[in-house]
Amino acid sequence: MDPNGSLQRLRAPAAKIARILLRRERAGREYTPFADDICVVSYPKSGGTWLRFLIGNLIRPQTPVTFANIEATAPSIYHNPDHRLRQAPRPRVLKSHEAFFARHGRVVYLVRDPRDIAVSYYYYLVKFREIPRGYPMVEYVPRFMREEFDAHYGPWNDHVLSWLRMRQDDPRFILFRYEDLLRTPVDELARIARFLGIDVDERRVRQAVEMSSADRMRKMEKKQSREWSATSKSRQDMPFVRAATAGNWSELPEESVQLIESAWAAVMQTLGYALSSQLRDESGSPAGKEHVVSNQSG
Repeated sequence: MDPNGSLQRLRAPAAKIARILLRRERAGREYTPFADDICVVSYPKSGGTWLRFLIGNLIRPQTPVTFANIEATAPSIYHNPDHRLRQAPRPRVLKSHEAFFARHGRVVYLVRDPRDIAVSYYYYLVKFREIPRGYPMVEYVPRFMREEFDAHYGPWNDHVLSWLRMRQDDPRFILFRYEDLLRTPVDELARIARFLGIDVDERRVRQAVEMSSADRMRKMEKKQSREWSATSKSRQDMPFVRAATAGNWSELPEESVQLIESAWAAVMQTLGYALSSQLRDESGSPAGKEHVVSNQSG
């Protein structure tokens, strides 16, 4: 008999009841939906935080999004109790990592090359002390693909397919690639504005992009990291807003790249992500990184 284990099993539901009574239980999938919600949905480490900044700064330029106020202006369903989410300004910009979820109405779905996600998530885990600095990438990638670090959202390919198969032809759904947002942020944000029915001119779109720039976000993070619930307990010597590029998967070992591609190639190619065999130059090296225009936060 394990008395410590039994005690722990008793404490968990008791703690949950206490959080509910104190109105501190985070909403998650139990949040109350509103008809005009804007759900920013992505697999973890796909650039969702940047997209929250972009949309929040687009629809409410008078209240610029910061790391200090993001949970009030563009809140995560995972960091706030439902009563607080209900107080957010309408239309609400809500962050979600859920695979297909019927409760989400209007959805701006952001995808990213899963090879880059693997790299970004690696550094995220180091920042949050889930793995030590220098942990071998070749050991990390299989664990990442098996969802050993977070099994809440399913593997990347299942997540993407769940939304494509259930919402692809739904007028309440639109898909964007992180890499296209990096390459042409003004054009892509203008598409989002049209999807949301927001009548804005190019000047306002450009202003939102500038207010959400990687440099601005990095400066804010240095001052406000301890004020944001998502990063307050993480390592402060490592940034949340990182490299501002696409193509960082070039630092993955070849066998790790092949492992990802062998499992997820079909979905990758459906989204327009070329496999490494298609990107090799004459010297046999992967294609170079894309131009830096924004950030890699997720």
